[in-house]
Amino acid sequence: MTSSSEPVSEPWHCVCVLTPRFNKMTLTALIEPLRIANYLSPTQIYSYEFVSADGEVLTASNGMQQTCGPLPNAPARNSTIFVLGSWGGESYNNAKLMSWLRLQHRSGFQICGIELAAYILASAGLLAGKTATTHWSYIKGLKEKFPRVKVVEQLFTEDGQMMTCAGGTAALDLALHFVKKYRGEKLAGEIADQIMHHPIRPEKTPQRVTHGRGIDTLPSNVRGAVEIMENNIEDPLRVSQIASQLGISQRQLERRFKANFNCSVAKFGQLMRLQHSRVLLVTTKLGISEISTASGFSSQSHFNQAFKKCFGRKPSHYRTAWSESDIAPYWPGTLSSFLDSVRTATDAET
Repeated sequence: MTSSSEPVSEPWHCVCVLTPRFNKMTLTALIEPLRIANYLSPTQIYSYEFVSADGEVLTASNGMQQTCGPLPNAPARNSTIFVLGSWGGESYNNAKLMSWLRLQHRSGFQICGIELAAYILASAGLLAGKTATTHWSYIKGLKEKFPRVKVVEQLFTEDGQMMTCAGGTAALDLALHFVKKYRGEKLAGEIADQIMHHPIRPEKTPQRVTHGRGIDTLPSNVRGAVEIMENNIEDPLRVSQIASQLGISQRQLERRFKANFNCSVAKFGQLMRLQHSRVLLVTTKLGISEISTASGFSSQSHFNQAFKKCFGRKPSHYRTAWSESDIAPYWPGTLSSFLDSVRTATDAET
């Protein structure tokens, strides 16, 4: 789709480029609003096709299969290219697709990377200097791997010719954004009614609400301290510095963390950095030593010891979130279990 915001009347075509283990739910969320737009309109206004550089039939992450055509040599003039990637997208490398994407970019087509396809577009060199997003669990990896990309955590981004989307139900909002921008707010509203998706969320809406435990319900100073620690993972601040930024005493801050997490500020900060390291282990090819440094540990031996003590495994074990031989994906731990581990670790020490 062109970057112009002028309404269009001619049909628009969507080229859905699928990669192995794509997310079927995300694909459905993307195309269903377009199908309904056709249903509500007197003539067909959208069309779409499924293509791939990896074969005729691709298997999604849930085991369902999708028949695909080859990459088109010359997409229709009125086209938007959507690249969908999920598990394994962070390390996906198909030279044929990369070359094809660069060609379409030079030809002026708007390209959107959905979920982990943001890694694919970044690897192709199409996101340098651009604002982009991906699924929240892989954002830290994207930042670390592609420092020239301006990574933000929100539902989707639009930066000129390039777009990115977090995936999941964010694809609904992305599709409705397209309809609203180019076909009008009324049609977008009717589609939202049909799929019972309200409200239509704008692009800068945060991806997460609960953060595993409803962080918004925490006292403001505790919430502020957590945000400061999250923003200083690689170079952790002293507790006194955090307290100073919040305008309270270190003693007050420690009391509030004890009341809300049953642990010290330093212990919580360490566990947050360990969680960060788990994401990097799965989403990047960084060495253990590099991940140790990127997670704010002064030595690799200290990192290895803290990691194994907290999670019961060596850091290297988290490199296999979903190997090629596995039928289904496995994500090593949830955020809520990480937060629960704060109390568990503290109780074990007392």
